[in-house]
Amino acid sequence: MDQAPKFTRHVWSQLWRLIRPFFFGRNWGRAWGQLGALITLSVAVTGVGIWAGFVSGDLVTSLQKRDTAGYQGALWLYLGTFALTIPLAAFYRFVEERLALNWRDVLARTLMLRYFNNRAYYRLLSNDAIDNPDQRISEDARNFTVTALSFVLILINSLIQIIGYTGVLWSISGTLVAVLLGYAIGGTLVAFLIGKRLIGLNYLQYEREADFRYGLVRVRDNAESIAFYRGERREFRDLRSRLGAVVGNMMMLIRWNRNLAFFTTGYNSLALILPMLIVAPLFLQGKVEFGKITQAAAAFSVFLAAVSLVITQFERLSAFAAGVTRLGGLWDSLDAQDAEDDMEAEDEQIEVKEDQRTLVLEKLTVSTPGGARELIRELDFKLQPGGSLLVMGESGSGKSSLLRTIAGLWNSGEGKIGRPAYRNMMFLPQRPYMVPGSLRAQLDYPGAGKNIDEATMKEVLETVNLPELAARVDGDFDRTADWSNMLSLGEQQRLSFARLLLKEPAIAFLDESTSALDEANEERMYHYLRKHRYTFVSVGHRSTLVKHHDWLLRIGKNASWELIKISDLRPAAPVAG
Repeated sequence: MDQAPKFTRHVWSQLWRLIRPFFFGRNWGRAWGQLGALITLSVAVTGVGIWAGFVSGDLVTSLQKRDTAGYQGALWLYLGTFALTIPLAAFYRFVEERLALNWRDVLARTLMLRYFNNRAYYRLLSNDAIDNPDQRISEDARNFTVTALSFVLILINSLIQIIGYTGVLWSISGTLVAVLLGYAIGGTLVAFLIGKRLIGLNYLQYEREADFRYGLVRVRDNAESIAFYRGERREFRDLRSRLGAVVGNMMMLIRWNRNLAFFTTGYNSLALILPMLIVAPLFLQGKVEFGKITQAAAAFSVFLAAVSLVITQFERLSAFAAGVTRLGGLWDSLDAQDAEDDMEAEDEQIEVKEDQRTLVLEKLTVSTPGGARELIRELDFKLQPGGSLLVMGESGSGKSSLLRTIAGLWNSGEGKIGRPAYRNMMFLPQRPYMVPGSLRAQLDYPGAGKNIDEATMKEVLETVNLPELAARVDGDFDRTADWSNMLSLGEQQRLSFARLLLKEPAIAFLDESTSALDEANEERMYHYLRKHRYTFVSVGHRSTLVKHHDWLLRIGKNASWELIKISDLRPAAPVAG
């Protein structure tokens, strides 16, 4: 809750950054054109409303005077205002929804581009301040654009109504205008003092709702593991705790909304009789006609709603400010990632060259992010085309970290790395990523840039011992299926090898990528790589991997390492991971 003042202080700068891509970006003409059409429609609707107010006053006056002709003329005019309002209101709603949709499209695409730029999505995993970036890009962006546009239109409509109805009220009584302005200003100050705490509470509600949703998604994604562990009670307790946080904060929100409602209900109720208290004496004195009382009440209510925007919309404004802060926080973190990349580019400790087909490591020191711990110190090695290296060591010694450093995911350390361009390398993790889509999409991921024919795909599936995989989708390589649940981990690992064979990279990096395979299938995969002279680096624990490589790199304690040529090993020498 103590964060609320910070939200208020920064919300305007954050709001500007979220508005700028749409209204001042590449398609600014379309955005301003639609906004201009909305303003035009708003002026038209307000004008018709003012006209209807005058006609309503004439209608009541003609009834009081028993003027049949005047009554019939005023009635037809009044019905005419309804007929005119229908198309104006329909087009107004249509343009408003189109504008909100276009704004959301631009904002979400902008955030997604920044999210994937320089692998920010990967680096944000270690940023505890940014929870659920997926929800911020999808749900928070949608809520922001819809609500922001709604507030913009309410503000524009309010300004138009203030301008239009000031003349109407002034023509009835100047005192009426003065009382209304004083009433609205005083009410706004009181409402802000009562409801300012809602900003922090709404921010926490967004966060806790997202955490609860994430907990449910996590159970779905790990259903099998939870079932094997019989972890239902543990997961239920966790979800119950998350739900309790949601409910508890919502209770606080409800209480503060109740406090605000005490004031706003009284404020709105008193506003109903204020115009009567001011205009009725004027009618009794014969200074205005009876119809002016009705006209004043209608105009007063519209004018008061316009000048009391903060009071009537304070609950929505507080939720909106919290949403802006969440999106602004994501934007700030992405800015920080860009700044970090720029600093690393200027002061890069590990020099990377991408103009060769070999892998060259010169005095490479690998450290954890931030440099807190050295994992490997001054490693020197050169892997020639067609060669292979096996990296072994105790768990946590830095085997996978070496691959992350070569891939550019980590950059803490010193030394030089020579390797092919990233597009000519391929990394196979222990748990392959099964992309949603067809079998063709699985084999082509992340996009080999080739038009692969079905005969080639069948041949590759045969090579990795998955000949029946196409039959599971009736031979249709373009049929969508849930591959992550359809395939076992071993089948997924073999499918990732199929991707490797289709891409034919200059160097392949295999991080425990055969851990779920039986020895026969492991032998099959590596035999193919050796036979076709692939250049590859493996990380693993199994002693059966040694015979498939030319070199063995043992990573020991205290950042030490040992490089061994496999052919120099005695056949009986034990090799432990």
